[in-house]
Amino acid sequence: MADHKLEAAKAAFKFIKTGQTIGLGAGTTVLHLANMIGQDEDLARSVVLVSSSFKTNTYLQEQGLNVKPASATKYLDVYFDGCDQFDQQLNALKSGGGIHSTEKILASMAAEFILMGDDTKFVPQLNTTYPLVIEILPQALQIVLARLRSTYLDANIKLRIGDQKDGAVISDNGNLLADIRFTHVPQWQQLNIDVKMIPGIVEHSLFYGMATKAIIAGENGVRIITPEL
Repeated sequence: MADHKLEAAKAAFKFIKTGQTIGLGAGTTVLHLANMIGQDEDLARSVVLVSSSFKTNTYLQEQGLNVKPASATKYLDVYFDGCDQFDQQLNALKSGGGIHSTEKILASMAAEFILMGDDTKFVPQLNTTYPLVIEILPQALQIVLARLRSTYLDANIKLRIGDQKDGAVISDNGNLLADIRFTHVPQWQQLNIDVKMIPGIVEHSLFYGMATKAIIAGENGVRIITPEL
């Protein structure tokens, strides 16, 4: 059985050039891409890698690659990442890892932001399969939850709780995470603005109008998708 994530990574690898500063997110497809970089000696020596993921950063360092912290970076040639779901305009939901704040920072500093993965991630329009994840300053937790619940009456909003410890999940930035599950599909463009405007919310996991390409692989081969005009 074909490994579609590996095929997508192979296609993404062709967009990397020597001497570039490359951003990498998290997930299986990203690790495939990291392996390809490490196996190309010329590329491995010349590129600088920046990641939003603790797991990816650790892996890159173990491979002896040139890793730079996000805090010391202001420009990326390309940022590669996966997502849970994206639409024809390449608006994406990245709900799983809870590291979307750093992912969005890296995506915003990149000349190109390329989504990767298998073709099950692609949908005509974003839907309610995955939650919107928000990162919340701890001191603002109750006011943020109250504001969200009064604004989105049909949504189910839950604080993320750890399954291997007692208490809430803490983000890499020391903040709290909550999942918003909508009963009806929201107006994503307006949601992108409205949620971010609530004081105490650091960032949310909707990447609206940010990606420049998507590379997906499936039974019908590899496709490169750009936003529809």
